[in-house]
Amino acid sequence: MRGLPKTEITPMFRQYFEIKGKHPDCILFFRLGDFYEMFFEDAETVSPILGLVLTKREAGKDLTAPMCGIPADKSETYIQRLLELGFKVAICEQVEDPALAKGLVKREVVRVYTPGLFVDFQFLKEKEKTYLASLGLGTKKAGLAFLELSCEEFLYTELPIEKLLTEILKREPREILLDTALKETDLVKRVNQSLPQVHLTFLEKEAFRIYQKAYEGISESEEVKAALSGILYYLKLYQPSLAERLGPPLFYFPEEFLYLDENTKRNLELLKNLWDGTEKYSLYWVLDRTKTPMGARLLKEWILYPLREITIIKKRQRGIEFFLENRGLRENLVQGLKSLADLERLGSRLSLRVINPRELAFLRDGLKVLPELKNGLKHALNFIDCPEILREIYEDLSDIEDILGELEGSLVENPPLALKEGGIFKKGYRAEIDELKNLRENSLLFLSQLEAELKAKTGIPTLKIGYNRVFGYYVEVSKGYLRSVPSYFERKQTLVNAERFMVPELKALEEKILSAEERLKNLEYEFFLELREKMAKKAEEIKTSAKALALLDVLIALAEVAEKYKYICPEITEERVLDIEEGRHPVLERLQGEENFIPNSLELKEGDTEVLIITGPNMGGKSTFLRQTAQIVLLAQMGSFVPAKRARVGLFDKIFTRIGAGDELIRGKSTFMVEMSECAQILNNATDRSLVLLDEVGRGTSTFDGMSLAWAITEYLYKKRVFTLLATHYFELTELAKVYPGIKNFHAEVREWQDQVIFLYRILPGSADQSYGIEVARLAGLPEMVLQRAKEILKEAEGKRPRFKQKQLSLFSGDAKSGLFDKIKSIDPDKLSPKEALEFLYQLKKELDGF
Repeated sequence: MRGLPKTEITPMFRQYFEIKGKHPDCILFFRLGDFYEMFFEDAETVSPILGLVLTKREAGKDLTAPMCGIPADKSETYIQRLLELGFKVAICEQVEDPALAKGLVKREVVRVYTPGLFVDFQFLKEKEKTYLASLGLGTKKAGLAFLELSCEEFLYTELPIEKLLTEILKREPREILLDTALKETDLVKRVNQSLPQVHLTFLEKEAFRIYQKAYEGISESEEVKAALSGILYYLKLYQPSLAERLGPPLFYFPEEFLYLDENTKRNLELLKNLWDGTEKYSLYWVLDRTKTPMGARLLKEWILYPLREITIIKKRQRGIEFFLENRGLRENLVQGLKSLADLERLGSRLSLRVINPRELAFLRDGLKVLPELKNGLKHALNFIDCPEILREIYEDLSDIEDILGELEGSLVENPPLALKEGGIFKKGYRAEIDELKNLRENSLLFLSQLEAELKAKTGIPTLKIGYNRVFGYYVEVSKGYLRSVPSYFERKQTLVNAERFMVPELKALEEKILSAEERLKNLEYEFFLELREKMAKKAEEIKTSAKALALLDVLIALAEVAEKYKYICPEITEERVLDIEEGRHPVLERLQGEENFIPNSLELKEGDTEVLIITGPNMGGKSTFLRQTAQIVLLAQMGSFVPAKRARVGLFDKIFTRIGAGDELIRGKSTFMVEMSECAQILNNATDRSLVLLDEVGRGTSTFDGMSLAWAITEYLYKKRVFTLLATHYFELTELAKVYPGIKNFHAEVREWQDQVIFLYRILPGSADQSYGIEVARLAGLPEMVLQRAKEILKEAEGKRPRFKQKQLSLFSGDAKSGLFDKIKSIDPDKLSPKEALEFLYQLKKELDGF
């Protein structure tokens, strides 16, 4: 139901419609006592999604409201589910005590959650970042901004439109802000296809213009300013208090990093496996021995953004090497890291002034470990071979004695989550709080003491202090002592045998006792805000320390991986070379066991070997060899050690992979169309500093079409001097090695024994002599009758199949074409008899059939 109904409605529903009208695009969680209720369209929308029973409630004359509800203390799970599905959720609370309310309880929306805009720990995944993205599109260039509010990470870049999707997919934002004019564009369709879980939020053009002036000094690009304006507009709309705290955005330049497109990220299984889309069996799964959430997030960043700057790579290598060689120091630091809370997010929540008492206690406990870690690093500085990166980490660790002292002296061991529940501060922190606590906890004692004082003053032994709900506290004097009652006693009530009075001392004590609990909560709330504001001034120091500790965590984790799995430090060079001795697939060797995995070597070198054509049967290890080569390069350029006996890696600018059709088939593209689209992307963007991996190119079309395309693609990459690994079943492509000196043949080795094929998983020089497809089919369990018939058909086909001989090479080189053209040109049709002309035509047809 949109807008206020014309019929008569109850006061509560009038209030509901007024609040809902301000948040029409949100599911409104409307607080009623201990529940959040949803009404009308909201209830009808969420009840089936959340598994809630849809009921009804009278809303006014002839108006019934569909409704469903959830317990307020169980709301987190429901909110998280709605956010994951792309809904916005507005939380409407009762902002006054119902017992004190005059009429309808006052309510208002206290916070709004959107899929990409929240900072609450309960909705965040510990080892993942939750990005909100914003796009500003021009004709050729795009501005792209990312906001990760829980870490206060505000980034932007400018890039060509054709690279926009790749950059978006790297960070996998939960929500993207776009101009409504882009709704039907190809870009939006591709984003929806590639990131089906992302929520696209379309805003009017004004949203991307209104705050551009705020970023005039940041960038001259209109596209960048539009993207940044979109972020600020959205934040002001839904989290206005946080918008005031948002710091300036930081520029990052994608060209500083190794380029990995969507296919490469997926095919190399960097963060998720291809099997079920989880982290298990991914490259990250192997490397993640981090001890802190912030370290785990930084490791993912390193994997997605390998470096192209050799000095930074070597700096990281020296840090890993140092911890590899100093195990005792490493293990001592690990103990400290294990005790750390998520200082990065806690520091951000403190900076944004949204941290609650319990989280501030977590921060306190995390900071307790900092001096110990800093002392450990200080000890490392005395080592002769202490690397520069450790000195930088040490310098970034703040002296937090004053922060820690303040927090330890103020907060109880386990304070509450809520700011207004009280019970936050220790005894002795503030005299005003101690007085109220003392009053609340010792009210009977104080009343007894006052009673004794009054007895002594008046000389009335029967005087007593009592209480009832009508009159509150009173002094009661029996009728026999009424003459002794002082004049300042104010008469309140007459009984048969006694009189009841009020005295100033009791009135003051009564006010203190009755209001102590409420006053205590309010006072603790005020003092907590004061403490939080004071600590927030130190938030930048805490966040800087957190980033340093995340870096320390990653270096130690990679040193542990190197030690446990026998990784080595690769040599990084500016030369065009890739030389890997006994390289291993980092994931498969973990699954198979180090002793069972067969390592393989590779050498690509400028002016020598630049393209490898790898033939051999399925299941022979070709695809594994391709993937492990790329993963070793990626590990080397992120600064990690690598799984090999020795490695020399020249810096690459891009890695491209063409392996499998993947999800594109589901999106309506044929296998062949997918292949050609991906190949076009590679051919148009690869440089002589790129690494290209091609697996079975051309298989999506007829044999000779596919073979011809694979030949031409390989030839093209070779002529562009692109380091290329091509795995193929087209044995004819091995002939390329006879034409081009920089192309070499390799094969997956197999052995035949007692009519069986044994895969040795070794990639060796030379070409394979057959594909063993039927033998692989036997391993898959095909019936023997089918296998025997396949052998018969294969034998017949091989007898009829035209061989791709040297004269077929000339089809590509142009020599054969030239010979035929010369022969045709030499004929004078006017001098040929009909018989000679016919014979010549037959001869020409015969020669053409040979190609």
